[in-house]
Amino acid sequence: MDILGTLFGSQNRVKILRLFFLNSEEIIDNKEISRRSKVLPSALRREISVLSKVGFIKKKKVGKVAGWQIDNTFPYLNLLRNLLLNSTAVSAEDLTKKLKAVGRIKLIIISGIFIQNDDNRIDLLVVGDSIKKNKIEKTVKDIESIVGKELKYAFFDTEEFLYRMGIYDKFIRDILDYAHEKILNKLNI
Repeated sequence: MDILGTLFGSQNRVKILRLFFLNSEEIIDNKEISRRSKVLPSALRREISVLSKVGFIKKKKVGKVAGWQIDNTFPYLNLLRNLLLNSTAVSAEDLTKKLKAVGRIKLIIISGIFIQNDDNRIDLLVVGDSIKKNKIEKTVKDIESIVGKELKYAFFDTEEFLYRMGIYDKFIRDILDYAHEKILNKLNI
């Protein structure tokens, strides 16, 4: 059996692989995998079957919690982890395009998981006007399903953001003082 050929058979599989790598200590049941990776249950059963057959995941039960967990004896675990976690799950262009739909966006800053730096307070900062809370929450959930991890994010309207910058707000300073990347910057910050 060609394990690597079987492993990369679909985009759903890649989303599920990232989910497991970024949450390797968790035992995750099918319902939670489906919710977090946005993979339909019918497709999920097929992907879980393949991943367990090749030995990437194994069934695990602790107390009343039953589900799946990475099998640490999988022979390609570290190579696969490096490949999947060091490759860009979402390009800056795709991220910008998705976020522009939530309002008149003027600034998008990425850090944390997007630049492989877990020390940051936040993964995503969005600043703009007429930002609709439910739209940004849905968009972030879609991005999370691709990335494989819950994102730490914040959004501000332009006036509030500029005010916070002006008073040297600690939260804003922490974002701007540590490693980050501005993928959209209409505010010239």
